[in-house]
Amino acid sequence: DGTVGNGYCSSVCCMYATKQALIAKEHLPSIQPTIFFIDLRAYGKDFEKYYTGAESRHGIRFVRGLVSGIREKQRSKNLLLRYLDRDGRMREEEFDLVVLSIGLEAPRGLAEGLGLEVNENGFALSDPFLPVLSSRRGVLVCGAAQEPKDIPDTVTQATAAAGVASRELHRARGTLLSRREHPPERDVRGEEPRVGAVICRCGSNIGGFVDVPAVVEYARGLPGVVFAEERLYACSQDAQEWIRQVVKEHRLNRLVVASCTPRTHQPLFRETLRSAGINKYLFEMANIREHCSWVHMREPEWATRKAKYLVRMAVEKARRLEPLVEGESEVIPSALVLGGGVAGMNAALHLAGSGYRVYLVEKEEELGGLARNIRFNHRGEDVRAYLEDLVAKVRGEELVTLFTGHRLVEVSGFVGRFRSLIRDGEGREVLLEHGAIVVATGGGPYRPTEYLYGRDDRVLTQWELEERIADRDAGLGELKRVVMIQCVGSREEERPYCSKVCCTEAVKNALALKEVVPRAEVFILYRDVRTYGFREDLYRRAREAGVVFLRFQDGERPEVRRVDGALRVAVPEAGLGEEVVIDADLVVLSTGIVANPDNAELAPMLKVPRNAEGFFLEAHMKLRPVDFATDGVFLCGLAHAPKSIEESVAQAVAAAARAESVLCREKIVTEGVVAVVDAERCSGCRLCVRLCPFEAVSYDGERRVAEVNPSLCKGCGTCAAACTAGASRLQGFRGDQIFAQIEAAAAAWEE
Repeated sequence: DGTVGNGYCSSVCCMYATKQALIAKEHLPSIQPTIFFIDLRAYGKDFEKYYTGAESRHGIRFVRGLVSGIREKQRSKNLLLRYLDRDGRMREEEFDLVVLSIGLEAPRGLAEGLGLEVNENGFALSDPFLPVLSSRRGVLVCGAAQEPKDIPDTVTQATAAAGVASRELHRARGTLLSRREHPPERDVRGEEPRVGAVICRCGSNIGGFVDVPAVVEYARGLPGVVFAEERLYACSQDAQEWIRQVVKEHRLNRLVVASCTPRTHQPLFRETLRSAGINKYLFEMANIREHCSWVHMREPEWATRKAKYLVRMAVEKARRLEPLVEGESEVIPSALVLGGGVAGMNAALHLAGSGYRVYLVEKEEELGGLARNIRFNHRGEDVRAYLEDLVAKVRGEELVTLFTGHRLVEVSGFVGRFRSLIRDGEGREVLLEHGAIVVATGGGPYRPTEYLYGRDDRVLTQWELEERIADRDAGLGELKRVVMIQCVGSREEERPYCSKVCCTEAVKNALALKEVVPRAEVFILYRDVRTYGFREDLYRRAREAGVVFLRFQDGERPEVRRVDGALRVAVPEAGLGEEVVIDADLVVLSTGIVANPDNAELAPMLKVPRNAEGFFLEAHMKLRPVDFATDGVFLCGLAHAPKSIEESVAQAVAAAARAESVLCREKIVTEGVVAVVDAERCSGCRLCVRLCPFEAVSYDGERRVAEVNPSLCKGCGTCAAACTAGASRLQGFRGDQIFAQIEAAAAAWEE
């Protein structure tokens, strides 16, 4: 909002409002949330799906309009909101509550306290290609201190900043470490189960819908339970210390925590139990948030009843748990980076800078990837010069072994000890051994078939126009009228995502074109202008320079045709409510980014997932944005989703930092919940070998039995479910433990 001196976009407000509207709707289905916006900036990975789903499936009302004022009605005390709708008419609408989506401001003290250079809004100035580097050497900047951004980008930048710090200090790595020493593990074999049950309120997340005291009282009466109590937040630091004391005071040898999802909190509670001297696999968790309070928030009695069932099931399993043993595996201190684009090269250089051998594999003969199509970025930086310097650094780095013209054909092994086979175009193969993998396979440009592209030389893509601008093509001086069309190949049924960079690319090129040909008229036909963050300044400058923005609605795309040898563009302009016709000298298509088709072949090799559009799927959007669910494999750049160069570089350094967290260890500890095979029962049918999605099961031809590699096993239980002889068993999920849970649920229901 320029009226308060903040001309930038805060990047998060549109999606935050959408999320809050959905949550409010879940809690109170009768409400009718309305979101007023100018341009809906759903630019991140899967943000577009979230936005369209909120509107089409959940009934969230989105109104494109400029709000001019709010006043209170005297009688009802409701709020009357006045706004200019998309048709240019002034309207008033009454609401019970108005929520402001407020922007983000820069933190104070960056310049005065840290001596950093800041921009006109007080945010830290940073390197144009690696945004975690501030103006002061040794001081790194990340998150909203650098530029307003959402959680995934903030976590990515934080990881990248930690990675840069680690690289700078790598020669002193480990010199100041103090290892945490756990007390000796108590041998509980032969002891009667003494179960402790901790029931979490999770603030109002659980306590607002589940009668937690009633669940605690119920738990106290269950067989084997010698202690049961509630906590406001069972995951808090003080709660961990309290749990350790409870385990010691009550001589507990099993622990049950009823709280939220094990996906995020099970490791914490396991570690707490181990620090109390008990084997960490003598822990069981009941998810009474997602499974009870959230899904039954309108039925608190049933939510409470179900919470009791789940606690009873957890206790019954906990009573039958046995201590499990974790294995160890040595780590090969080298990494494989797949892809020689900007992201892959930065990941390789970062790992090499931290002292690790890197194998960089690129399928093409030339490095650079999609960035070879970009001449300058939205800040005016010379991308080609940056790319040439990056390539020179990679080729000159002793710790980087470069394989151009090679493809990955086979991967085996596990985190810390991978074996990868690569092959060149002539069939020559090289076997590489490494401890981690960074996937930076990039993406590609959408190849348009619409709007006469490929049939008329006057129809270009933004990258083709950028090439002509950078080369000062003399033909540009003759242009009188240029039309740019947005969302070509994006935000449609086949590719229902926003490609994130197209709006910035269009506005950037429009400004550059106006500098070359000031008298040329430039029109940008758009659905939403998604110039997030400081890119909003480009949007403002383009309007001031005379660039005309014409909006068209979903389903009413522009039409380009030849009329008497000229290019005629017709667009149903949403604001005017009528068709605008423009005779153009040049039509420029803002084409989207598509996933690398090689991802389909790589995904099963690496045992990693993809989303519906073919981009690789991270382990967790917010908590683990550069990790795969497969240990030791990380991702970055366009392989993950469309993004800008600086975002790809930050993600590359973050992925390298996560890989470094594997490579810096001498040994990797393997999970205790793995499958085992009873050789006496195994018939050698090899069904488990064929079904294992992680290739963790092999066949011993001499003994004629299946064997499990615990380092590869992820504890999915596929082999145990398929084994007709009952030879394959998943530790921690024995048949008697599962049946005890089922019987507990059935018995509780009968009560």
